[in-house]
Formats: sequence, structure tokens, C-alpha cells
Amino acid sequence: MKPYRLTLIIFMLFTLTACDKPNSLPNNAQEHAVQGSYAAALNNKGTLAIVSSINHGVSVWNLNDNALLYQWSHQQDTDNLVLAIDISDDDKFAVTADRTNFAVWSLESGENIGFWKIQESSIRDIAISNNGRYVLYGRGDGKVIHVDLNSGRRIEFLGHTEKVNAVDLSPNGFYALTGANDYTAYLWDTRSAQVIHRFTHPSRVTQVALDREGRKAFTADSQKQASIWNLQNGSQMANLQFNARQKVFSAVRFNSDTSLLATGSPARTIALWDTSNGKQLQTWRVAPRQGSRPKSAVVYDIAFSDNGNLISESSNGLSETWQMNK
Repeated sequence: MKPYRLTLIIFMLFTLTACDKPNSLPNNAQEHAVQGSYAAALNNKGTLAIVSSINHGVSVWNLNDNALLYQWSHQQDTDNLVLAIDISDDDKFAVTADRTNFAVWSLESGENIGFWKIQESSIRDIAISNNGRYVLYGRGDGKVIHVDLNSGRRIEFLGHTEKVNAVDLSPNGFYALTGANDYTAYLWDTRSAQVIHRFTHPSRVTQVALDREGRKAFTADSQKQASIWNLQNGSQMANLQFNARQKVFSAVRFNSDTSLLATGSPARTIALWDTSNGKQLQTWRVAPRQGSRPKSAVVYDIAFSDNGNLISESSNGLSETWQMNK
């Protein structure tokens, strides 16, 4: 073999290794579902995880010591797998949803607050407010429903014309961000169903997120536009910068001061972004789901811990901890 060819091969191997270096092993990994999970949610600080699996229903974990707190279940058959989960911003309540039912639970006692059946269309995504008072869910028929569980008041948002893919709700339950196959995301007032801002995309909107204080929003489509918006005036602040021809996000969260954004993908990737300019700062890859061919895993949720780490929960059934650069 010629010396220059050997040098080239060594250089290529080094380059591949260097590219994989940011995707190093996690600081910690905790198993929550032996055969993988179907949905998961983390609280804001990454100290609590709720995981849906086929063998154990829905399990609630304290991540500080990896202790199992509660086990919940919907009707146990394959048509009623829990596929959407959300935790209230105050960490007091959770909502779990299969295709046609949702349930609200107390995280302080583990008790079920109630079950609600949806007959009109399938639930696509769901969110819950502080104190477990308001629930927001998007449906396959394009409607978004906001329910006051205290009074029973129900508002239907009819702004979307196609299947709703993602919803988010402000902690007080007064503002919703919703995205759909109609290439549009809306920020709207849940008390009146009036649109506050309309965000348009060149393809179907697949992911949305609000920051906790209502300062910024994130919307992403199925191709290449992933945008950060100023909610004070509706202006675009930045687009995430990446080279891929298309990029789909399965999880997203702002940090406490909204200077950073963490995203997860259906292709095992976690990325950290600067919200001021959309530049990518770091990347990691979660472990593949055991037995998957090709090796794959969906990142369901991400959270910023108080000690400078990122916490992820993925379809591999693992909670993994990742060190951010200082």
C-alpha cells in the first residue's frame, strides 16, 4: 500500500473518530423499560421521568436515585398504548394519552384524577397546565381542544385545516402553541381562541415549544426550517443552522434564560443550540434501542439539569445524562 494512501485512510479514521467524539458515552444511564418505550416525558429540571412501555404500563421515576415512584395504566391492549405524556410546570400533575383517552394524575400522591374519552378523532399530542387545571390536545381532524377540568368549559380552536402534530401550553394554561400539516403554527389565547401570532413554514409543522416565561417559541417543519420566534412581536429571531437536507425534531426545550435550546431527533441525535444565532454548539447520540435493525432510537424528551447537564429519555428505555461544555 502506498504511504499516501495509508496516511489518507488513517486521516479518515481519525476524522470519523473526531466527529464521533462529541457523541461520547453519557455520564450516566438508567434503565426504565427493558424492551424499549413508546413515549416519555421529563420535568423541567430533569429530576422526574414518566415512561410508557408495553410490559409495565406507565412508570414514574425519581431520577435523583432512579427510584420507581408509581405505576399507572390505561386499558391494557395494543390499541390503547400511551403515546403522549406531559408534566405540569409545577411538577404536581401529569397527563397521559392513548389515541382515544386521556388521564390526569397527581404526582404528589400518584392517584388518578380522572379519565376522559375522546370520540371524535384520535389524540395526536397533549399538554397540561399548572395545578392540573387545563388540558390541551391536538387531534387528527385538525381541531385543538382546550379543557378547563375544574369547570368543564371546552374551547375548540379551528384555525388548523389539517392534522395537528404538536401542541404546547403555557404554565398558566392561557396560551397555546400548536402546529399542523397545514404548514402553519399558531400562538393563540385559550380564553378566547383568538390568534396572537401565525408562523408559516414551507412544509408541515412537526414540532413546537414555548419557553416557561412566554418570551420565545420554537417551531420546526418536516424539511429544513426550524425557527426561534420573539413572542412579544412575533418576529423571527433565528433559524437553526444545519447542513442536512431535512431534519425532524422529536423533542425540544429551552433552558431557563432561553439562551440555549436542546433538541432531540428520531435518529438518536441530541443537539444544543445558541438561540441568538441558531448555531449548533454540541451534539450527542443516545444508545440505540436493543435489537433494533438498523440501530436506532427516538429521543422523546430532554431537560436541563441544575448542575449543567442535559437529561434525555428515549425509546431505548434509558434515561441518559450528558455533560454540556462550560
